[in-house]
Amino acid sequence: QTASFHAIAPRASRNFRPKIPRPRRDRTLRAAAPVSPLHPSRPPPSDSGQTSERRGRIPATDYARSALVGTVASSIIAFVSAYGPTFSILPPAAAINSNNLLFLEAWRAVDKAYVDKTFNSVAWFKIREATIKKTSMNTTEETYVAIRDMLSLLQDPFTRFLEPEKYASLSESTMSGNITGVGIEMAYGSEDENQNDIVVVAPTPGGPADLAGIRSSDIITAIDGRSVKGLSLYEVADVLQGPTNSEVQLSLTRRVNDGLREVVPEEHVSVTITRQRYSLVPVQSKVCEQVIGSGLRVEYIRLTTFNQLSAAMVRDALQAGIDDDATAFVLDLRSNPGGLFPGAVDIARYFINDGVIVYIADSQGIRDVFEANNDALVPSAPLTLLVDQGTASASEVLAGSLRDNGRARIVGDTTFGKGLIQTLVPLSDGSAVSVTVARYQTPSRMDINKIGIQPDDHLPNVTVESEGRTAELPKNPDMFCEAFASDSALSRRLFPQSR
Repeated sequence: QTASFHAIAPRASRNFRPKIPRPRRDRTLRAAAPVSPLHPSRPPPSDSGQTSERRGRIPATDYARSALVGTVASSIIAFVSAYGPTFSILPPAAAINSNNLLFLEAWRAVDKAYVDKTFNSVAWFKIREATIKKTSMNTTEETYVAIRDMLSLLQDPFTRFLEPEKYASLSESTMSGNITGVGIEMAYGSEDENQNDIVVVAPTPGGPADLAGIRSSDIITAIDGRSVKGLSLYEVADVLQGPTNSEVQLSLTRRVNDGLREVVPEEHVSVTITRQRYSLVPVQSKVCEQVIGSGLRVEYIRLTTFNQLSAAMVRDALQAGIDDDATAFVLDLRSNPGGLFPGAVDIARYFINDGVIVYIADSQGIRDVFEANNDALVPSAPLTLLVDQGTASASEVLAGSLRDNGRARIVGDTTFGKGLIQTLVPLSDGSAVSVTVARYQTPSRMDINKIGIQPDDHLPNVTVESEGRTAELPKNPDMFCEAFASDSALSRRLFPQSR
């Protein structure tokens, strides 16, 4: 499980519309107007990303903001006999205040769209009734506590409540690309580990944590000397937040990996990070000089996140490579934790003309399909994707699509394995609820959640002749091209089919 909750966003030709159960007569309060899926005037939602610095991806708007209609007296309809004697009547309209209505908005957002229609075996309608009747909501904070308590019953770390300031910060940082904080994408441990561990999916490339030496798969054990044991993922994120230029010390358990998720002895390290404001540039690229004897002129493209600009910038990079006579392409998705789902679909369409890109499913089966649209920019040139354990969510959508369609070679480590999709539902007071609405499957119908995508080959090291040693394949375009030019074996490892 990652701390990424990005929802899918549709293309005009194939909208993702979460299946909403037909309302059963007289079973729901009518305190809010029906929520309509995917308002076309809203920015596209995303697939994944709580970060430690109030950062996230573009808030999903699969559902329009619920609007209160009419007066309280006219808009609240009693919960009546359709349920029979199992349910009692809700309080009269006069007893319902504005805070109750906010709670009901949050309840309805989950009721309409949650992926698990058993609601984790919770009697969802009874929870609404009992909370309204028995829980004090005389203040905003009491209402927020009631909403959090309700969502906790689902035992889903990605279905959660965002206060107005956090929702606003998340929206602003994703839209502007300017981020303040330490720059860490986090997750819970996987099933074969301690699931309460707080694990680094990936440091944001170029962010403070990256520059301080934080690595994918580091386990955060303490912050400023305070153990994180017992804290939720989001409580840890809150602790990591702080003013610009302030310092925070992370205690980590570091595991060294050989590419097969085989762990050698751990080490305990302490890293001090200075919180900073930084800009996230999603795409960097360069066409490398042709290696003698390889017959290839390779363009290296580094994609660090999926935001509003990513797809267009990848397209521009590809076109620049074509104009510069590139004959093969390396797309580097290492330490890319995901982002806006539409970007993954758009970029996949640059490389394949036909075929399924991704299936969207819920507990009742496949409910939507995204496909190529016969408009590929680079449909046949050799393509290699670089991945690692920090490759997650939307990155895995892209990698899975290109692999299953036989379009790309996957090189690196097994990816993170985050296949859940969330959407953010804004509430009337400026807060929001993140709701898990679906999961995705690769074109081969593989559910990669908690499993990841297996690479075709391990990532090759490069030889540093001046120092007489080997090193990890660089993630910087200039350094990658320098390594590619100096190590003839690298071309053969990345593009064996072209020999």
